[in-house]
Parts: sequence; structure tokens; C-alpha cells
Amino acid sequence: MINYIKGTLLEVESENCTVLTPSGVGYQLHIPSVVQDQLPPIGEEVEFYVRTVVKEDSIDLYGFTNKEDKGMFIILVSVSKLGPKTALAMLSTFNASSLREIVIREDYNTLTRVSGIGPKSAKRIVWELKDKLADEQTAPAGGSEGENPGTRGSVFSDALSALVNLGYTEAEVRPVLGELLQQSPDLMLQEAIRAALKKMKKEK
Repeated sequence: MINYIKGTLLEVESENCTVLTPSGVGYQLHIPSVVQDQLPPIGEEVEFYVRTVVKEDSIDLYGFTNKEDKGMFIILVSVSKLGPKTALAMLSTFNASSLREIVIREDYNTLTRVSGIGPKSAKRIVWELKDKLADEQTAPAGGSEGENPGTRGSVFSDALSALVNLGYTEAEVRPVLGELLQQSPDLMLQEAIRAALKKMKKEK
């Protein structure tokens, strides 16, 4: 399975590009439209994190400029009735971080900005993604600098990032998250964010 490609940009088409590797093999990649807009001129060096999607009648490569978007693509295509084309369209409209925020806020209306996703589909996708993103947080991670004792690093840092993106300052969020995760160390990401939001709104 191809996981990473580095080479010369040979050709660019609609949501596709061809990368010529040093071995002389050219690989066609499906890429988000935002990535296409950021490509260098033909003949310049490019590199992509790649996800290979195998079907009965085809093998398709999907390219991303960072691991986060690739990881989100893998999660998206695991959602029922959500194929790689729709997943790519979602990542053409939102990056991985923005999609996480949409799921956390249960912002169905914003998700309908993606072509082919209506209100009913948006609700189903958000609820499935909530479970799948929560599953990412089940494995404990080591604490990082600035975290309070008893917190799980990945939940703390991801919740902190999400709340800061919602307009709160780190100074507001850190002590609240630290206290919540000390009291309930098994909180999942969405639970931690909701509890922190509720607590901070009460304190205002």
C-alpha cells in the first residue's frame, strides 16, 4: 500500500494531479481542491501523504499535504454511506481541525455547505463522527508541559485547542479542563468540552 509520495509535479487536472517519482513512475492522486490551489508550478517538487482506496474495479490514490487531513479522510470514509468522493469534497471545504469543531458543536447546517450533503445526511454524519472521534481518545497519552496532574494528554490538548478555537483564552480554559479531568479522568473529548463550556458559562 502506498503511504507517501515525493517527486516532481507532472500534470494537474480537476481535483487530480500526477506526481513523477525518481524511479520514473507517475502516480495520479485525487486531491482536495484547496490543495490543488496551493500546488507549485509544473516541474517543481511536491510530496503527499497518501491513502490507497482499493475497490473491485479500481485502485485510487488520495493525496494530502499533512497527516491530519489524511487521518480525517480515513475516518470519514469509515462512515456509513460516505464514499471517498464525498470525503474529499468535505476536505475541500473544511480542514481536519474545522471538521472536528463542526462535530463538537453538532453544527449540521455548516456541514450542508458540502455539495451532496443535505440536512438529514449532515445529522447522520455528525453523530457517526462523534463516536469515531471519541474512539480516538480511548488510548491514554502521556501528559505534556503545562497540563495538570491526572489529565490524559490527548484529551486535554485537543479539548484545549477546540475551546480556544471557539474564542476562549488558554488562561480561561486550562484550569477548568485541569479540574474537570482530575475529577473525572475517564472523560471523552466531547464530554470534556461540553463540561468545560457549561462550567465557564456558569462562572461568567
